[in-house]
Amino acid sequence: MPNVGNHGLSRYAIRMSHADLPFFPLRPGRVHEVCGPSAPVFAACAAAGLQRPVLWLREAWLTETLNPLGLLSFLDPTWVLLARTPTQTDSLALAEEALKDGSLALVVLEITRLLDLREGRRLQLAAGIGGTTGLCLIPEGMGSNAAETRWRATPIFDAAGTDSTPMRWEIIKNKSGTLGAWNVCWNAQAHRLDLVSPAGE
Repeated sequence: MPNVGNHGLSRYAIRMSHADLPFFPLRPGRVHEVCGPSAPVFAACAAAGLQRPVLWLREAWLTETLNPLGLLSFLDPTWVLLARTPTQTDSLALAEEALKDGSLALVVLEITRLLDLREGRRLQLAAGIGGTTGLCLIPEGMGSNAAETRWRATPIFDAAGTDSTPMRWEIIKNKSGTLGAWNVCWNAQAHRLDLVSPAGE
């Protein structure tokens, strides 16, 4: 997994409120999903400001790994607990227990095969018991019917050639409201997510 790094683009950014980007921060006590190349950055933004430990689960056979130092502009990397499991079944079992426990701010689960409805519902029940937010990083097309929301996060080409990467976040499934799309970036200096004006505006 790449270092998620600093994704601020303050030159185009405007201060954002919850009304500007509804349904984010993610609703606690529920499990959400995100797909797309910027999914790890989406997860880092979800973890930022929670002030509690985050558990990040991925299978051991995956060759890339998460570098906690790459999360430094989002949160203290010492709050990130990494677990590498033998299989997705093991990841799901660990995620379920962590969600139920309620001591973590966020459980991030990297998915490599489609969840069936039973697995998705078990995760939702566990999140509801513990009041913990769950986030599954999924390949495109592998969403679960049980997910509260599903997002697609993709980088936007920056013609100005800065060293930052604005992103497009689309909410493509939402059990509690409407769908939508926003251009955003992480403002590391202010430690917040900013809306970015589309090119030409």
